[in-house]
Amino acid sequence: MTDSDSNITPGAFEMTMRVRDYEVDSQGIVNNAVYLHYLEHTRHEFCRNAGMTFRQLQEDGVDPVLRRVEIDYLTPLRLGEEFMSRLTLARHGARFVFHQEIYRLPDMAPVVKADATIVCLEGGRLTRGDILAEAFADHLQ
Repeated sequence: MTDSDSNITPGAFEMTMRVRDYEVDSQGIVNNAVYLHYLEHTRHEFCRNAGMTFRQLQEDGVDPVLRRVEIDYLTPLRLGEEFMSRLTLARHGARFVFHQEIYRLPDMAPVVKADATIVCLEGGRLTRGDILAEAFADHLQ
């Protein structure tokens, strides 16, 4: 990465993936719904990296629930291409907003920009999500 990559937030969680054959449509580009899977996988890996798994959360009666996703498709990915998926996290009251970006490698062309809003249910009831805030404290912006 270079200083010219100023559109990328330093300190973001990131991971790389590669487009698989079953993720492309008849035109040879990634189907639009597949990007939602990439974004979700990145959030799950972020949580695992932060020391929490969805299985453990559910066993504790805590359910992070996707409330909203807003996504902009910028450049299509094609079969075999490698990409970087990044996220940063902000808290707005009871909502946790994952600001997510996907970049094609190696040229760092922007592919997708998305905001995924998560709320927290504990015992089936909406809460402020303090348990998530505690787990994500080092990552909240």
